[in-house]
Amino acid sequence: MMAPIRLGVIGAGSAVWSIRLVGDLCVTKDLWGSTVVLMDIDKRRLGIIYELAKRYAKETGAEFKFVATDNREEALRDADFVINAALAGGHHNYELQREVAEKHGYYRGIDAVDHNMVSDYHVFGGYNQFKLFTDILLDMERLCPDAWLINIANPLLELCTLGTRVSKIKIIGLCHGHLLYRDLASTLGLDYRRVTFEAPGLNHCIWLTDFRYDGENAYPLIDEWVEKYAEEYWKGWEPEFWDTQMSPAAVDMYQRYGLFPIGDTTRSGGWKYHYNLETKKRWYGRLGGFDSEIGWQTYLSYLQKRIERLEEIASDPQKSITEEVPPVLSDESVVPVINSINSDKEAIYQVNVPNNGVIPGIPHNVVVEVPAVVSAKGARPVQVTPLSKRVMEMVIKLRIFRMELGLEAFLTGDKDVLIEELLSDPRTKSPEQAEAVLKAIMSLEFNRGMAEHYGKKGRELAL
Repeated sequence: MMAPIRLGVIGAGSAVWSIRLVGDLCVTKDLWGSTVVLMDIDKRRLGIIYELAKRYAKETGAEFKFVATDNREEALRDADFVINAALAGGHHNYELQREVAEKHGYYRGIDAVDHNMVSDYHVFGGYNQFKLFTDILLDMERLCPDAWLINIANPLLELCTLGTRVSKIKIIGLCHGHLLYRDLASTLGLDYRRVTFEAPGLNHCIWLTDFRYDGENAYPLIDEWVEKYAEEYWKGWEPEFWDTQMSPAAVDMYQRYGLFPIGDTTRSGGWKYHYNLETKKRWYGRLGGFDSEIGWQTYLSYLQKRIERLEEIASDPQKSITEEVPPVLSDESVVPVINSINSDKEAIYQVNVPNNGVIPGIPHNVVVEVPAVVSAKGARPVQVTPLSKRVMEMVIKLRIFRMELGLEAFLTGDKDVLIEELLSDPRTKSPEQAEAVLKAIMSLEFNRGMAEHYGKKGRELAL
């Protein structure tokens, strides 16, 4: 067994993710003996996860000390690793904010902190999430300056890029979207275990630059499927809210940009796919995809049912948590990455780290999603096949530009930058509309700090 660690988990009350994290920890014997501090301000959810974590360890015989707290400093003090999964204000606040935006003519809202609600991330309203993230970094610099921060919170591109620019804390961003290459493989009739692939880019904007089956180029199999089988496939297609990997939008993006989009990338690609619910249904099926009013409510209902199910198990000591969540290592890479760093066991993972020349054409200080060798030395990106000129010019550079606007606004407190971002939105019909929606959103009670921040034009964030 390797040296035990102290792990702080910020936002541990997740209805889906946290118990899977506990399961992965309990089946990773190298980490036995460690202390895991679960932190969340939602005491009800925290209590559920804490009770289930203790029971999971007991049922599997895993040796962990679990601690529950609503105090962030307690979770961070002397930590070796910190996981950030927090969403500032929770989904409830963002739903209120979306309602306000829609009243001002912005279909599906203008703040997409958790997911790709429209054609890409609008981050101007992401102040609360940015502020929480930078506060965590400041606390880490005081309480655990040598710790690794594993960030899985969204918007991951903005948060990780911001963090690597303003702090010396070691940061790795992780996302599981690249695993949807398996959906592509299975639709083509391929065993994904015999597939090798590269999907570099930006988080939620990654592209299949290399795709091989038994070592042979498998892109011709995609072309054959599109030409011969796609239309028939879609006739009987009954997708769930998350099922967009083989959607008409994904194929259309492939035909437009020349590379196949992977994972959440299929939900981007511009307003062509997102103008209204009818448009979304055309491209993403009966629910309109993850980001439609139908798909998103389906997702929120799923989360609610999931936490209710976990609460039911937690309240009955006779119920087995390992029957609900079997003790096998999941496909999430968070625990394996922590183990590779702690045990100095090299392995390759898809990570989000500063580019530093890995993808040509992207600035060094922009965080990219690429494969990397992870060990005690950190994450060393593997050289990848460059993205096509069309993807770079029509998608990547625009995505970076919008990220930079969001970060510039946050770091300077300049409201004019927010207005500039809104004026580039096709839903904005006039400067007055942009001013009105911004004023309305800043008037929400939970955005009081945001209103104060952007009321001080030109103020620099002291870090």
